[in-house]
Amino acid sequence: MSSPVICFGQQPCGIFPRRFLYAKIQTARSLQREIGGEIVFFYHDSDHDPRETVTILRDRNGHLRRLNFQFANKLQKQFSPLFAKNVLPEWKEKIARQLPQCVAAPLVEYFKQTDADNVADFCLQMYQRMGLLDGVQVTRSGDPRVRDRAIAVDDYFVDVRYEGELVRARLSDDCLLLHKGGKNYIKLPLEEHEKTQISPTRDTRLRWMQSVVRCTHYVCGAGEGRYLKTSDAPDVQFITRDEISESDCAYVPEV
Repeated sequence: MSSPVICFGQQPCGIFPRRFLYAKIQTARSLQREIGGEIVFFYHDSDHDPRETVTILRDRNGHLRRLNFQFANKLQKQFSPLFAKNVLPEWKEKIARQLPQCVAAPLVEYFKQTDADNVADFCLQMYQRMGLLDGVQVTRSGDPRVRDRAIAVDDYFVDVRYEGELVRARLSDDCLLLHKGGKNYIKLPLEEHEKTQISPTRDTRLRWMQSVVRCTHYVCGAGEGRYLKTSDAPDVQFITRDEISESDCAYVPEV
C-alpha cells in the first residue's frame, strides 16, 4: 500500500494567512501524526480575485483593520492571476509603517525581509517565514510544469495578454470572457492556447488537482465541502478542517 498523501488547498489569502488556512494546516499535521505520509499544499495562485488577499488584523485598540495589496492598475487588480499581480515598493513601505500597531516586532521583520515581485510569491514566502509550511510540499496551480502534467478539463480559464497585462479569462463557446460584475463582460477572441496557459474552474479544480497530486486524504473547509464534487475523486477520504474562531481574520502567532 502506498504512503498516505494528505492535501489541502487554498488561494493566497493575505500577508498573514487567514485562520481557516491555519486550521487546515493543523488538521493535516494532526492527521499526519496519526497515519504518517506526506502533506501537500495545493496553492491556487492562478486565482485572480483580489478579495482573496485581504488581511484582517486587530490593532492594539481592538479595532479591526483590513489591509490588502495595492495594485499597479485596475486591469491587473481585476483580472490578472495572483502570480501576475505586482507587489509595489510603495505599498510595502506603507504597510510596514502600519503593522507595528497590529503585530509583534518579529512579524514586522518577517514582512520587511520578504522580497517578492508578485502577490502569490509574497504571501507564500510570508507563510514559510512563519514556519507554517515546514515539511510541507507546495504544488502551485500557476506552475507550467504542473499544468502540463494535469489532465484535460472542459471548463477552465486561459491566461492571455490583454492591453499589456496577463489576464485570466473564462473559456466560453466562441470567445474568452473577463467578468466585470453582474451581467457585464469583456469579450476576447478565442485563440489557440497551450495546457500551460490553463487553470481549472471551481467545478473542475478537484479532478484537475488530483491528477497531479494524487492524494489519499483531502482536508477541506466548511464552504469548500459544499461545492466539491467528491464523486470526481472516489478514492480520496475527505476530512473537514478543525473548527477555529474568527476564521476570516489573519492568523498571528505569539512570538
